[in-house]
Amino acid sequence: MMTTIDLSDLDFWAEPRSERDRTFAALRAADEPVFCPRDDGPGFYAITRYDQIAEASRNPQAFSSEPIAVGLDDPPPEVSGLLGSMMSMDDPRHARLRRIVARAFTPRMIARATDDVARLATEIVDALVQRGPCDFVSEVAMPMPLEIVCRMMGVPESARPEVVEATNAIIAAIGDPDHQDPSGKPRAAVLVDSARFMHELMGEIARDRRANPADDIVTAMVHGDVDGEALSDADLGKFFVLLVVAGNETTRNALSHALTLFTDHPEQRDLLLSDLDERMPAAIEEVVRYATPVNWMRRTATRDVDLVGHRFRTGDRLIMYYVSANRDETVFVDPYRFTITRNPNPHLGFGSRGPHFCLGAHLARREIALMLRELFTRVPDIHATAEPVRQRTSFVNGVLELPCAF
Repeated sequence: MMTTIDLSDLDFWAEPRSERDRTFAALRAADEPVFCPRDDGPGFYAITRYDQIAEASRNPQAFSSEPIAVGLDDPPPEVSGLLGSMMSMDDPRHARLRRIVARAFTPRMIARATDDVARLATEIVDALVQRGPCDFVSEVAMPMPLEIVCRMMGVPESARPEVVEATNAIIAAIGDPDHQDPSGKPRAAVLVDSARFMHELMGEIARDRRANPADDIVTAMVHGDVDGEALSDADLGKFFVLLVVAGNETTRNALSHALTLFTDHPEQRDLLLSDLDERMPAAIEEVVRYATPVNWMRRTATRDVDLVGHRFRTGDRLIMYYVSANRDETVFVDPYRFTITRNPNPHLGFGSRGPHFCLGAHLARREIALMLRELFTRVPDIHATAEPVRQRTSFVNGVLELPCAF
């Protein structure tokens, strides 16, 4: 069975978590990475153990993020030209862009964003209290990260509904190869049209900041610093797409899974509420580990190379399953148990340590912490009233709908 499993089959990802956990446990126990053939494209090796993923992540010279890190198949040029973000680049291009966009995540910028997050969390919970039972995803989890990204990037309020629409379209088209747009447009056209809108919007903002510099991150990224480095309009557009897609997915899904987990594990909720200040940081890490908002990333072997005892050949595709590594019995004690006091907790929910570790991890943690604090302080009995409606995709552990009450 292990030699014929197709982890790209979306029916597999629609199975209960317990069934998928059993499959990944068997894959981790195999002597070497298992090859997964596909009917509709090139096969790949499933990298499922913590040590394998850590080693591959530390060796980008042999395990490349190019031509793409977020797809099983290589993208057509018209798509990669709009969506080819830093995640799908290697050094030196990756290092150059990362140095520039890191300006968005300096301590000063994070502190400013934190103030916005705190105010926004209060506004969202104010509206929630007035509204009553509702869909937690659309009313609580989704508005937070998208609004923060739009504020960071100077997106005018009038354009934000279109950003939400374009973001959802990109996420749906990336995650589900069978996605059918309501308008009938092909999947590639949905990606191109939505991404082009993001690029055009950022182009307008960039032109304004070049003519009228402000104390914000777009200004910092489009004006060269002492080394003369700045983002082009195309680079800025790709970065914006990365922020609204990756930032939105991780935080939105972590918050949605947090509500489900604390509903299913009331003893852990009680433990958290008994000392929010002390237990919140570890609780967030456990939510991210247990939920693993991003299931996997891809790497491609650039040469014949060994990885923890297995010989890969040039051009081999490797899919690094963070969702499996975060259950690795050799790293985590009782890995299938959700416990907010877990220590240590070296999870891979934000990727493995290496050049591609998530730049926005600190901001994501603050968003999750401030929203959970606001919720559990003001509506401590908030809970999910049904099972989450999950997104049909293998790439993210996405939640589309989650009814809640309090």
